[in-house]
Amino acid sequence: MPTDSPQTGRRYCLITPCRDEAQYARRTLDSVMAQTTPPALWIIVDDGSKDQTPQILEEYAKKASYIRIVRREDRGFRKLGGGVIDAFYFGYDQINPDEFDFVCKFDLDLELPPRYFEILMHKMEANPRLGTCSGKPYFIGANDKLISEKCGDENSVGMIKFYRTRCFQQIGGFVRFLMWDGIDGHRCRMLGWLAESYDEPDLRFIHLRPMGTSHKNWWTGRVRHGVGQYYMGTTPLYMICSALFRMARPPLVIGGIAMLWGYFKSLFGGGKRYEDPQFRAFVRRWQWDSLRLGKSEATRRLNQRQADQWQPS
Repeated sequence: MPTDSPQTGRRYCLITPCRDEAQYARRTLDSVMAQTTPPALWIIVDDGSKDQTPQILEEYAKKASYIRIVRREDRGFRKLGGGVIDAFYFGYDQINPDEFDFVCKFDLDLELPPRYFEILMHKMEANPRLGTCSGKPYFIGANDKLISEKCGDENSVGMIKFYRTRCFQQIGGFVRFLMWDGIDGHRCRMLGWLAESYDEPDLRFIHLRPMGTSHKNWWTGRVRHGVGQYYMGTTPLYMICSALFRMARPPLVIGGIAMLWGYFKSLFGGGKRYEDPQFRAFVRRWQWDSLRLGKSEATRRLNQRQADQWQPS
C-alpha cells in the first residue's frame, strides 16, 4: 500500500498542465494514487478547461492531501508546444524547488504501473549522474493490443519528464517552444548529466492519447514534430532518416510525410531556430554519429566524453 508521504530523500513533486482531459483524467489520477511511493506534492494546473475536468480534479483533491489544483485564465484555445510549458511553469513558479529531490512534468492522459516512481528513484539513487529518466509509452491498438510508441533510449519522454531537481535547475529548465522535450536531453548531456528511458515491464505505461496525434489529428501532430526538429537544429539528412523510420509506425507512411512537410516548410520558409549555435553544433555532431554508429553507441561515446563536464552541486 502507498505510504502517507515520501521518505526523506525521496520527495518528488508532480506538475501537471491540463486542458479538457475529462476523458482520461480519472485513470491518471487513480494510477498516481495507487503508487507505492506517492508524491509529496502534486500541482495540477487547469489551463482553462471547458469540460468536466475541474469537477473531477476537485473530487480527487478531497481524497488526497498532496493534490493542489491551480487555475489559469482561459485563453480560448490550445497553444501548442510552448503553451504546455507556460502552464507547467505556472505551477512550477508556485513551489520552492529546493524542497524537493525530484520534479516531474506529468501529463493527465497516462496510466502508470504502481511502482513507477519508486523504480525511477531507485535508478537515480544508484547512479548520481542520471539527471532525467522515464519508462516507455505504449498505446492500445486493435484487439486491445499494446503498441510501443518507439521512443529512443537517449532521453526521458515528454509526457512524463522525471528530473533530479539539481539537474533541472542546471539546464535552465524547458524552453517554451516545440521540441522542448528533445532540447532538454541534449542540454543534460552538454553538462555531463545522463538522460535515459527504459523499456522494462514495471515502467511501461499507457499513453491514452498517443504521441504525435495532437489535439486535432495525426497529421497536425506529426507536422508539428517536423517544425520542432527544425527549431532544435536537426540536419536535413537526419530528419529524412527519422521520417523514414517513422513511416513504418502508425500512421503508416503518412506520419513520416507529415514530419518532412513540417520540417522543410520551416527550412524554406525561414522558420524560427533555437538561438544557441553551440547547442545546435552539439546536436548535429551527435546526430551524425548516430547515423554512422547507431543511437546507442553514439550516445554511449558522447556520455563518456562529457563526463568531466558533470558538476552535481
